[in-house]
Amino acid sequence: MVIIEDKLGLVRYNADQVSHIKLDAAACRACSHQVCITICPAGCYTLSDDSEVLLSYTGCLECGTCRVMCDHLEWHYPLGGCGVSYRFT
Repeated sequence: MVIIEDKLGLVRYNADQVSHIKLDAAACRACSHQVCITICPAGCYTLSDDSEVLLSYTGCLECGTCRVMCDHLEWHYPLGGCGVSYRFT
């Protein structure tokens, strides 16, 4: 049986110093559905105590789900050598 947590444990991250995702804070505050919080498979988006959308880009799987589902962000691949490295073993 394949356990997703075990597979994700094989993933290596080399986080860039600068986020490859930029949020529009004002648009996020006004967003009625804040879909990014529920659709990110890596859980990179969370809500703060005062309902601000917070982003932790260092664990991003670069799947692009947020890019497709949310209009309030700018998303680019990380710089070369940075980001996620998958190992398939």
